[in-house]
Amino acid sequence: MAPVGKLYCVPTMSQTKTIRSVCALAGFELEIPEYQHFSDNQKPEFLAKFPHGKIPAFEGANGFCLTEGAPIARYLAGLAPNSGLLGSTPEDAAVVDQWVHFAESEIAAHTDIIWGMLKSFIPYNKATHTFLADRQLRSLITLETYLSTRTFLVGDRITLADLAVASVLQRAVSVTADAAVRAKLINTVRFLETIVHQPKLEAIFGPTDYTEKALQYVPPKKEKAPAPPAAPKEKKEKEKPKKAAEEDEEDDGNLVPEEPKEKNPLELLPKSTFNLEDWKRAYSNKETRGADGALEWFYANFDKEGFSIWRVDFKYNEELTQVFMSSNQIGGFFNRLEASRKYLFGSVGVLGQANASIISGVFILRGQDSKAAVDCAPDFESYEYTKLDVFGNEQDKVFFEGALAWDLEVDGKKWADGKNFK
Repeated sequence: MAPVGKLYCVPTMSQTKTIRSVCALAGFELEIPEYQHFSDNQKPEFLAKFPHGKIPAFEGANGFCLTEGAPIARYLAGLAPNSGLLGSTPEDAAVVDQWVHFAESEIAAHTDIIWGMLKSFIPYNKATHTFLADRQLRSLITLETYLSTRTFLVGDRITLADLAVASVLQRAVSVTADAAVRAKLINTVRFLETIVHQPKLEAIFGPTDYTEKALQYVPPKKEKAPAPPAAPKEKKEKEKPKKAAEEDEEDDGNLVPEEPKEKNPLELLPKSTFNLEDWKRAYSNKETRGADGALEWFYANFDKEGFSIWRVDFKYNEELTQVFMSSNQIGGFFNRLEASRKYLFGSVGVLGQANASIISGVFILRGQDSKAAVDCAPDFESYEYTKLDVFGNEQDKVFFEGALAWDLEVDGKKWADGKNFK
């Protein structure tokens, strides 16, 4: 049999597996030409057929060209009406389309964005990561419930819906749906194993790489900048003749002036009587509690109008494991706050023990808005900030002093390790 067409693709893509599986079950031969992504898809002859330069891209034996995985798979399934890949009724076909769309928008999209953030193709944001993981889990639970009374998604035999969902599931279980999540997805895992081990499909899907723990973001290590070369000694220029100086001034008038750098809004605040650097020295050199201690110095000198005090709590404590790793996380957060060093002091710690801990502490910062001082850190939204009144609220005062003295206790969890930002 002559090939039904050519598929330009990367074999590991979920869409590629779906399309190849359709052809395998429909009895079609599909040509897979040699293809190099970021090279072949930028060539004029490729763009003439597929203007967006995107894969998978299908070129039919009749010259018909099509892109996007779902439409290609559906088109090929439609060429084999006796295969049952689109069901046996218009209603079946609609439900097949429903699950294909569900697979792409409710499972694959979340996996792909999370993967992109973890690999730094997309700027990482903890809140976005958590939101997408939660949305995907909701979708997987919906699928699990549906499969609890069914072997296949539509009818009693494999359809395009099963192929599309299995393809995206195989990727999800290697990135986001770890052992803890899969424990809630007994029927979904059974379904995945049923599809990928079909005799005609096993070679297409290959082995399933089940991850034990969902992949997590690891910030890239900062490279040390090379020491700047010693500046050459400036030679005093002789005073220019008046005429030459005038010509220089005329030339300067033709230059495009540089845009003035935007000032940090904290620089625009009225001058404060509280010197943050003096406080950092007092905290470093004095005992925290007791007579003539750092706290006594603080209460005597603090300016409530120019500075504010905030409780800081990590939002995702359920993800914390070893105490030293959580402490390193605090250190990384502090590193990313470097641009606010002159506006901010922090004392934040790990409370509790391995696999049962929280991150909590306090910030003393310039102004009355916490965001202005912390939004220089890309992951600042991973923490919750609560303003404290240490002069009018005894509970706030106890928390504040405990965080500074490193003897803070929250819900029975005692201070285990900590770091200062100063």
